[in-house]
Amino acid sequence: MSPLRVVGVGLGRTGTHSLKLALERLLGAPCYHMLETFDHPEHIKVWKAAIDGDLPNWNELFAGYQATFDWPAAAFWTDLIDAYPDAVVVLSVRPTAEWWRSASRTIFALIQNFELSIQEEPPRHPVVAAQRQMSGALLRARFSQDFGDERAACEAYERHNEAVRLRVPAGRLVEWTPGDGWESICAALGLPVPEDAFPHTNTTDEFRVVTRLSPSRRA
Repeated sequence: MSPLRVVGVGLGRTGTHSLKLALERLLGAPCYHMLETFDHPEHIKVWKAAIDGDLPNWNELFAGYQATFDWPAAAFWTDLIDAYPDAVVVLSVRPTAEWWRSASRTIFALIQNFELSIQEEPPRHPVVAAQRQMSGALLRARFSQDFGDERAACEAYERHNEAVRLRVPAGRLVEWTPGDGWESICAALGLPVPEDAFPHTNTTDEFRVVTRLSPSRRA
């Protein structure tokens, strides 16, 4: 049995943190998400190498995990769906304009602010600095060179989603929006729907508080 039962191919700011928590509840095992790079800083160099074309041994990297969501894994979605042919593929989406409003005020602003700050003073937290440098390199290499530009980013977002729809067979693909809840994912996995509410976390405001993004710092 392959270690991954679910490969999340939706991009960041499409409910991926909520999906992480939901899948951990359903599968009783960890779900790989960008946050894992803080718990496992040794993975940052693995993803940096992958960006440069040196792909890891996926089974070793995801040992103990049963699902992935969010960047960086979603940036390598074609490799992962081929490596785990039995895994359910979940494409999390939201309307393009709504996605841009969230991404530009969270992930993209965070990276751009970091890149500006290191020109002025050395980073105080080496792991955070390495993670954000990796994230910036990942976005430019595998999403859009100009991710801070609304038109370029929205075109890249729509191009990604359409590529997934064209590549993944309908019987294997679950297209999920943040309001959908448990049902479609549970049906694809053959699991009962939990009685408790689907988790909804990491809103734009919550992200900005946690990462100390001030209201004036917007991409």
